[in-house]
Amino acid sequence: MQTYNAPLRDMRFVLHELFADDEFGGLEKFEEFTPDLLDAVLEEAARVARDVLLPLNASGDEEGCVLENGVVRTPKGFKQAYDTFREGGWASLASDPEWGGQGLPETVNKLVEEMICASNLSFSLYPGLTHGATTAIEGHAAEDLKRAYLPKMVSGEWSGTMCLTEAHCGTDLGLLRTKAVPQEDGSYKVTGSKIFISAGDHDLTDNVIHLVLARLPDAPAGVKGISLFLVPKYLPKDDGTIGPRNNVAVAGIEHKMGLKASATCQIAFDDSIGWLVGQPNKGLAAMFTMMNTERVSVGIQGLGINEIAYQSAVAYAKERLQGRALGGAKQPELSADPIIVHPDVRRMLMTMRVYAEGCRALGQWASRALDAEKHSKDPEVRARATDFVALMTPVVKALFTDLASEAANLAVQTYGGHGYIREHGVEQFVRDARITQIYEGTNGIQALDLVGRKMAANMGRAMRPFFHAVSALCEDLTKSQDPQISAFAGALMQNFGALQLTTATIARKAMKDPEEAGAAASEYLRMLGLVGMGYTFLKAAQIAKARLGEGSGDADFYTTKLATAAFFFDRILPQATTLFLTIKTGKASMMALPAEAF
Repeated sequence: MQTYNAPLRDMRFVLHELFADDEFGGLEKFEEFTPDLLDAVLEEAARVARDVLLPLNASGDEEGCVLENGVVRTPKGFKQAYDTFREGGWASLASDPEWGGQGLPETVNKLVEEMICASNLSFSLYPGLTHGATTAIEGHAAEDLKRAYLPKMVSGEWSGTMCLTEAHCGTDLGLLRTKAVPQEDGSYKVTGSKIFISAGDHDLTDNVIHLVLARLPDAPAGVKGISLFLVPKYLPKDDGTIGPRNNVAVAGIEHKMGLKASATCQIAFDDSIGWLVGQPNKGLAAMFTMMNTERVSVGIQGLGINEIAYQSAVAYAKERLQGRALGGAKQPELSADPIIVHPDVRRMLMTMRVYAEGCRALGQWASRALDAEKHSKDPEVRARATDFVALMTPVVKALFTDLASEAANLAVQTYGGHGYIREHGVEQFVRDARITQIYEGTNGIQALDLVGRKMAANMGRAMRPFFHAVSALCEDLTKSQDPQISAFAGALMQNFGALQLTTATIARKAMKDPEEAGAAASEYLRMLGLVGMGYTFLKAAQIAKARLGEGSGDADFYTTKLATAAFFFDRILPQATTLFLTIKTGKASMMALPAEAF
């Protein structure tokens, strides 16, 4: 059985306590949003996730989307759920009030996103893609396009997509063939085919607004010749109401491993009327405004899957009777003990738990930087926040989704044979999680971005906010009088030292041979992410110790925080040292075989 209740206590902890002393908070922009108000938002979002979205998760997966007479139909209940979602203002939570949004910080928005993704990942893609599209339009479109489209997209009345991929090109967008021909009235006629378009068509909104990458007739070859166009499914009238159908057709929907209730479409544009967004031949930069937003959100999708997989596995482990505890019966009145007494089951549950808590904390740190990057009045803080966001975007996307896939598989393992059949619903988590490691740039591409761009750019400037924060905390807390805190800090210091040494090694080798960086990339990303999680667990443990010492309430929560931190430092963080040893071997064995030998 799929089990999910939003982990509100931990969400309040990462929102209000964990980073209270960092430089990314205290933004004047959000002064009106008191802790009580933000907590109320989270509580209501939790209710919507539990009561509206979760009941449709398994049934939506079972039914899937269908294409009927050129129109995509979502599963039963999705339209009503979307109307409830939109009318509740959830589609506009973090959008700019200028366009009808509520202007809440990304820190809160990402926690709400986690709830939506945990309870119904397929559903989350419909508003999620729209939010990304509005970000690109707001950042790059002309004012008349903003006025015509943003209010209805922000409200959720209209939805959005991004159309990049073509059958012959995915990551290498320089190969795309879709063309756009300018017209005398300033519009363009867009022609071409796109595949793998999430939320490409559906019956949830009145209109679907496509952001399409295409080439102008005189465009240079490669990525320097790509422009971005806004192409609506229906052409709006002057008064903003829906007008005639544009020449945008759904050629088919993909039959996927997971996310079956999310319509993934093949879209055909045939002299479809569109408008330029941003500058000619600068479309990739405009689209990446959306892509980078989406990459962080995909990481949050992974976190959501991790959390529901964990909660479902815990519920089963407490109920499933099998065998006796190794130290003697725990519940002798029963025919057997629940499997949660067994060490190996505890290993799986604790692993899932610390993955979720660590990703939530690391995601919140990145979200604070997103807010500071946009709204801090201190230019130096904005610059450091921009560097931190650049560094953490590939880490959040790749690490969170890799761990989500691991957690989903651990949930199936916890259920045993019952996890492998559809009845209990946990195998859906494995299928749904798998795409998060692929779309919005595969996790291998994220790793290459980290070592090839972020690590190398501006003499490693993007690394500095992260390295400085970790170093300062370690140096401070290794001197702690509390033996547990000083031990945690010492473990983090050791692994941070390995990360620093690895960074220097990769940089040195890559100058002579770029393949050395590529060979190390995926392991390096995970290593950096684990050290980042270690930073958040050390801060959490420090706060928990202080709260327990003060006797300031919620002792059970803070005691549990110390236990999860101990498991992380004992069982998870040591992976970083192993990764250091792996990276140190270099590319030789990886690249030894000629292609024909495979």
